[in-house]
Amino acid sequence: MTTDNQFEDVPTTGNLSPEQAAAKLGEVDDEEATTTIENHLRSNFDLSSVQFGGGFAVKGSVSGASLLFDRASKHTAHRFGYIAPTPPSKKTLPIQNAVNIKADDTLKNSRIKITLDCLRAADYPGNGTHRVLFDFYAQNQIQGDIEHLHFNATYRIREGQSAAIVGFPIFTGLNVGTEGVAFKCLTINVLNEEDEAALSFLESDVFKAGLKLASTTQPAIAPLSAMAKGLTETIANRRKNVPVQDFYLGLDFSNITTRASLAEGSYIAVQIPESMNLAWDWDNWVYDPSSGQVVNDYDRKELIPYNYIIFSVSRYEEN
Repeated sequence: MTTDNQFEDVPTTGNLSPEQAAAKLGEVDDEEATTTIENHLRSNFDLSSVQFGGGFAVKGSVSGASLLFDRASKHTAHRFGYIAPTPPSKKTLPIQNAVNIKADDTLKNSRIKITLDCLRAADYPGNGTHRVLFDFYAQNQIQGDIEHLHFNATYRIREGQSAAIVGFPIFTGLNVGTEGVAFKCLTINVLNEEDEAALSFLESDVFKAGLKLASTTQPAIAPLSAMAKGLTETIANRRKNVPVQDFYLGLDFSNITTRASLAEGSYIAVQIPESMNLAWDWDNWVYDPSSGQVVNDYDRKELIPYNYIIFSVSRYEEN
């Protein structure tokens, strides 16, 4: 599976140096981050080289800036879970590792529907209500060719909560070849006031319908996707806007142990510290249909303390 050139110049906070991350968080007036580093610097460093306030900058090598990194939004590692389709029920549902499921071979050369079912901002830069730009990339495999697709949407999310969405259509009628599909997601916390106003068109009913695809080449798809990608890159590099969650997930039909498989169901991408990669166990977490949240299997009031995205894959039924 091939991809287009995916946001190489759009680093998330986890890819920035401590000094760069400190400056970026200062742009968004992240009070918690600002207070943490300021207190540490006052105790341990000569403040003559440090500027605080709106858009504070940390000059030189400041190891104390790493304290800013005790934040969920700074992680680059991800773990991917899977929830199998089940009849309606109030019972909690188990979550499997996405690399431990069996692929559905009947999806080869079929068409599928992708929906966004949860976008949780457990810890985003800034405070209060976040405006999040969501870019979803996928490959559309048609007539021996691959179309690289991008779809954008924006959501308003309170810190520590989830967006008010379930089943938000992203791609309808996505063509799957014999090799599987590839997805990439990027979320950006948008705090630039001019950009917030410019993005209001993404909340129109036209965009809420998702990107509807055909079984043959659609000439308008390529320029539309290029425009969506260009918009994401522009917004990501503007002052006060912070890329947060960025991951790539390829789903195929092989039996390779280290690959994730394609099947109907829901996929979860949780942004965790690299140090937790070995300790993370999906058996400790379940999906609660009544609340629409992933909760601790031993304490149903405990939520995952990290940012995560849930999207679902279903077979497309053409009218």
